[in-house]
Amino acid sequence: MLAALFAAAAVAAAPAPATTPMDPAAVKAIESAAYDYVDGQLEGDPARVARSLHPDLAKRAVRTGGDADETLALRRMTKDELVDLTKQGVLKTPRDQWSRSVRVLDITGNAAVARVETPWFVDYFHLGRFGERWVIVNALWYPKPRER
Repeated sequence: MLAALFAAAAVAAAPAPATTPMDPAAVKAIESAAYDYVDGQLEGDPARVARSLHPDLAKRAVRTGGDADETLALRRMTKDELVDLTKQGVLKTPRDQWSRSVRVLDITGNAAVARVETPWFVDYFHLGRFGERWVIVNALWYPKPRER
């Protein structure tokens, strides 16, 4: 009991992490990259999607319901595969049916985290700033269950 009180006191006394406001220009540039990614897919515009992605993009989703021997299984996709799917029009959707959001969660130096949501998926991005350009380096996505 005494140890728990000391632990609680230590946590209460610890300084809160400093929160630095995010640079509005960086937020806008990150949002622009994220919208190029999602809107490019919805438009079926592979060039728009490609410009938002690092050449060595790692896009992954946690696989569920697979083989019992496959623990920690991931579905993987490269930049080229995503651009090809966009060329095929896999997510092409009439603009009046678009529903998507982008939220920049954090920026530290030349690294950032953002969240994109559509009716079909949620993506969490790690973005990097190369010069003045922000691009998506890693994406972990969750494909939403289809309504029946």
